[in-house]
Amino acid sequence: MARFHLAQVNIGRFRAPIGDPSMQGFRDQLEPINAIADRTPGFVWRLQTDEGDATAIRPDAADPLMAINMSVWESLESLRQFVYQSAHVGPMRDRKQWFEPLDGPIQALWWVPAGHIPTVAEAWAKLQLLKERGPSAEAFTFRTPFPAPGGDAGNVTGLDAAFCEWAT
Repeated sequence: MARFHLAQVNIGRFRAPIGDPSMQGFRDQLEPINAIADRTPGFVWRLQTDEGDATAIRPDAADPLMAINMSVWESLESLRQFVYQSAHVGPMRDRKQWFEPLDGPIQALWWVPAGHIPTVAEAWAKLQLLKERGPSAEAFTFRTPFPAPGGDAGNVTGLDAAFCEWAT
């Protein structure tokens, strides 16, 4: 039986270059929040440069302010714990200070075979699929999750709108 992990992507357009003084509050939280993710049970991988800097990765060459965050988790529940029940909630609530509003989804979730590391191109495709078709087994959200292939759909529940407003 194949085993699957959960991949996630979220994007944002910085209000200013990452080195700008207005972004200091965001920069100050990056290392501590990433350390929490790295220690969270169920964490598998996150996108970063060899130096450990995810903010240096530009997913859209035409937009130097576009940022991307990608990670892989053992389960939907492990990601949910990190996103909504850790210190990560604070920066998520404050994201309007550092990120401009975007049209379309800013987050997508999808299942990958255990051991697969998603690419930025794959993540962009999942965001586009979610925008075009809405949540499906191929790309979904916390609000409308789908089970892993071969998984038990009865064990997958969505979050209410109050929790999900930051991720839509």
